[in-house]
Amino acid sequence: MVDLESEVPPLPPRYRFRDLLLGDQGWQNDDRVQVEFYMNENTFKERLKLFFIKNQRSSLRIRLFNFSLKLLSCLLYIIRVLLDDPTQGHGCKELSKGCSSQNYTPAKIDWSPIIWVNRSLPLWGLQVSVALISLFETMLLGYLSYKGNIWEQVLRIPFLLEIINAVPFIITIFWPALRNLFIPVFLNCWLAKHALENMINDLHRAIQRTQSAMFNQVLILISTLLCLIFTCICGIQHLERAGNKLTLFDSLYFCIVTFSTVGFGDVTPKIWPSKLLVVIMICVALVVLPIQFEQLAYLWMERQKSGGNYSRHRAQTEKHVVLCVSSLKIDLLMDFLNEFYAHPRLQDYYVVILCPTEMDAQVRRVLQIPMWSQRVIYLQGSVLKDQDLLRAKMDDAEACFILSSRCEVDRTAADHQTILRAWAVKDFAPKCPLYVQILKPENKFHIKFADHVVCEEEFKYAMLALNCICPATSTLITLLVHTSRGQTAPWEAFRHLTGTKQTLTREGQQSPEQWQKMYGRCSGNEVYHINLEDSTFFAEYEGKSFTYASFHAHKKFGVCLIGVRREDNKNILLNPGPRYIMTATDICFYINITKEENSAFKKQEQHRKNNESKSYYHGPSRLPLHSVIASMGTVAIDLQDTGCRSSSGPTLTLPSEGSKNGRRSSIAPVLEVADSSSLQACDLLSDQSEDETTPSDDDISTGLEYAKGYPPYSPYIGSSPTFCHLLHEKVPFCCLRLDKGCQHNYYEDAKAYGFKNKLIIVAAETAGNGLYNFIVPLRAYYRPKKELNPIVLLLDNPPDMHFLDAICWFPVVYYMVGSIDNLDDLLRCGVTFAANMVVVDKESTMSAEEDYMADAKTIVNVQTLFRLFSSLSIITELTHPANMRFMQFRAKDCYSLALSKLEKKEREKGSNLAFMFRLPFAAGRVFSISMLDTLLYQSFVKDYMISITRLLLGLDTTPGSGFLCSMKITEDDLWIRTYARLYQKLCSSTGDIPIGIYRTESQKLTTSESQISISVEEWEDTKEQINNRNNHRNSTSSDQSDHPLLRRKSMQWARRLSRKVPKHSSKTAEKISQQRMSLYKRSERQELAELVKNRMKHLGLSTAGYDEMNDHQNTLSYILINPSPDTRLELNDVVYLIRPDPLAYVPNTISSRKNSFCNTIGQDTREETQL
Repeated sequence: MVDLESEVPPLPPRYRFRDLLLGDQGWQNDDRVQVEFYMNENTFKERLKLFFIKNQRSSLRIRLFNFSLKLLSCLLYIIRVLLDDPTQGHGCKELSKGCSSQNYTPAKIDWSPIIWVNRSLPLWGLQVSVALISLFETMLLGYLSYKGNIWEQVLRIPFLLEIINAVPFIITIFWPALRNLFIPVFLNCWLAKHALENMINDLHRAIQRTQSAMFNQVLILISTLLCLIFTCICGIQHLERAGNKLTLFDSLYFCIVTFSTVGFGDVTPKIWPSKLLVVIMICVALVVLPIQFEQLAYLWMERQKSGGNYSRHRAQTEKHVVLCVSSLKIDLLMDFLNEFYAHPRLQDYYVVILCPTEMDAQVRRVLQIPMWSQRVIYLQGSVLKDQDLLRAKMDDAEACFILSSRCEVDRTAADHQTILRAWAVKDFAPKCPLYVQILKPENKFHIKFADHVVCEEEFKYAMLALNCICPATSTLITLLVHTSRGQTAPWEAFRHLTGTKQTLTREGQQSPEQWQKMYGRCSGNEVYHINLEDSTFFAEYEGKSFTYASFHAHKKFGVCLIGVRREDNKNILLNPGPRYIMTATDICFYINITKEENSAFKKQEQHRKNNESKSYYHGPSRLPLHSVIASMGTVAIDLQDTGCRSSSGPTLTLPSEGSKNGRRSSIAPVLEVADSSSLQACDLLSDQSEDETTPSDDDISTGLEYAKGYPPYSPYIGSSPTFCHLLHEKVPFCCLRLDKGCQHNYYEDAKAYGFKNKLIIVAAETAGNGLYNFIVPLRAYYRPKKELNPIVLLLDNPPDMHFLDAICWFPVVYYMVGSIDNLDDLLRCGVTFAANMVVVDKESTMSAEEDYMADAKTIVNVQTLFRLFSSLSIITELTHPANMRFMQFRAKDCYSLALSKLEKKEREKGSNLAFMFRLPFAAGRVFSISMLDTLLYQSFVKDYMISITRLLLGLDTTPGSGFLCSMKITEDDLWIRTYARLYQKLCSSTGDIPIGIYRTESQKLTTSESQISISVEEWEDTKEQINNRNNHRNSTSSDQSDHPLLRRKSMQWARRLSRKVPKHSSKTAEKISQQRMSLYKRSERQELAELVKNRMKHLGLSTAGYDEMNDHQNTLSYILINPSPDTRLELNDVVYLIRPDPLAYVPNTISSRKNSFCNTIGQDTREETQL
């Protein structure tokens, strides 16, 4: 077989110089026909033009050759100057016999040294050759670039300089007498500069890459400056041949001293031509150099705005993460930096910010602080451009955080931008871990490939829903996912390196208020993880039940074990229950002040324990003993005796046998391994509160018999299926409208429905898909059926049909079109007998000209509700956390002003949550989704935090994993006395794991502006001062005897009342008394109450349910996360529990599961945890 490839001759290489001359004649004898397509390239001129100008590589070579010629001509000039000796004559003998070489006199200038020079024959030959080549090239390029206007080519400055430097040398060939004529060859330096600029442009075209404009401008500036100095040096040296006869070095010295404006004066020009040249060069420098510097400064400023590049060398030697945002605000930046650098092992990381907008002034000021300027790099660019991703070295990054712009009016468009950014990063750097924040849940499935995803509306609505049944869940989650100051702050890394003993106190530790100290200390608890076999906390509990390990670890070390994960399983189980046996390879998740690796253990002396045990449970509530920080980042943990306390020990005050209706007089021990008998006796698995197999007469008459199952319709893709209470048949859409009757019912307001439980009202702008996550946790299967609160959605805009399809299967869920601005809408939806009012931030108000004004409308509306319905529990979502200080605002309240000062002090100390002591936040009545941004940031170090938070909020349901609920401490439960005994009681009976306490204390003597007007307060103060000063002081002391934490504040308030007593005449006193009585009759509270009742009467609503005097405003509530075991329980404490999954131990068969399920999940929460 004939080798075809060997017979095919190669195609002729084009654009070589010999081909330009010969064309393609060498291939004319070939039998084959070669077809070439030309665009005006078949002429000799076009071929030359293609070779010298158009072709990138050949043009680059030509320009490089030209640049070398110019440098060679300048070098030859310097050689000629160094070889020239002015004292030997000036080479003019052949031209004029009478030429003399007299010395310079001030009256007369000898021009011969200026006109004539000594040029050797070899040097002349080299200069002539260079001139011929340069002139030929210049003429050829001028011919090729000719476009019909000859003067345009001739009058160009490079062409004129070439004529001046080359033509005289050519003339000397034909006229040898002019061989020593001076020719300003040093001007070729400007032609070399011009060739260098063209060469750089051709280089960029040839390699298809562009250097930065800064590089080009710096190169031009440097070359311009060198050309000016070189021209001045050569010009002064040559002109001074007729004067001081300066050398090149003397001329260099003079130019540097002159251009630097120093001017020593030791070297100066002597003749006027050289002086004129100096003046001309200075003028040129004053014109040219400022222009170059201005362009350079402009490019530098533009580069500062864009941020330059993150170097490849640094990316390969240092670790960095990339933060991608559409617009960078100062609050977002500081939240990210404070949380990211709160971990010691991240101190050496760099943060590269990639943002398409220009850096604003506030961000620029912050990034100039030395703490951030050394490790935060701002790059202006787009994630969608590979060039910008290359600048950020995304392929070498440890992680990429992509955050959405929640302040956009169109949140769907903001999500679309986030999705494209995630796709672009995944396409450019597939191995880079992605941490993505999304706003709408329906867009979440587009970024399932991301390593960690936080959907804002999912978390927001689930958290707000749990706030209604577990008070202050939003505050609990916020405190758990934020890093407390003084524990893992950047200061800790410095402390470990230097060995200093100085510590940073936690939030609130300098406050005189006891509740602030306890609240601030417990807020430092976070979730950590450790392998069981490597743990001092949990290693001894291998082979024992989970509840046994959790109870004894808390009793001994003060840590709260909340969940585990098997080595071969990715799912985290929260409180898997007493049947779960711990293994050595388990990963334990626990709540503590700090992680075990930063803890120091010490063994208490036995006699010290004996001494303390005598008064261990007596006296007021003590400070935590088991989780106290000894130094920043290190916890000193006392090793207590792990044995169970004796049930008849003298330190417990137990109830009498007959006073508790047969209740056991002691707490059963927590078993190491749960047996079947103990599990059958457990309240969790035996339902005595509700028998769903035999529905009550009321349920039969109203048809409210519910089923349990998975919702048949989900409004968006990617929602986690949750077992819920459902209706057997979906409700018609007309029946979902609360305020309008239909053919099925004639009710037009919430009162007419006769609900047994109080309402939960949600005020939102639109019924987005995220609102579905508000309903699901409130209808989860583990919620008792008889405690399901009716849900009313108060919407500004009517909901879509697909949303109604999703909610029509849930029992007692309604909607109403209205607004919280309208009092009639609030009354019709049942606000007077609602348990909770949830006000969701409106998307249309999230953006404002002044950023913090985005919450103005929401804050004022909620303040109106706060005044009109004082007994209503209002939960509000804000855009900016800093605005929560305006919630329930009281301008005359001294205690609120004191909290404002405390917030400022905590912010100065570097607290990440300076607003945590604000009463609305501490009580869980206000929430901002931006506070959960730290959840995404913490996932870089704690990759399990998002999963644990989703399990706590009920967004994910893992088989065998528990759920978050709460129980209230009643008078019958106070015999438990301490948190440790409560822990034991729950673990031994129901298997619940307590994780914190929600405590409410009264503020009896805090004067509120809403209770009484200012005038009335003044008259009341006067009368009490005159008539009953001592009695008032005594009553103040007696009222506060039950509340020792508020005694100090109350006494200060009482002393304020006992100031100077004003004196009035009898007429004045009578007038004051009359005004006082009239003001009392028309107080602000009564006016508001009359307004509400009049509107209710106008709408035909009964006023019986409106109690305007039921006021819960004068209370303060706060959370104690994982309090110490010896913390005293108080009446009305709400305990947060992680309850085991009721289905975890039910057989898998359908019939047995159904029967067991019906007997376990319809359970009364309060009765199953009755102590």
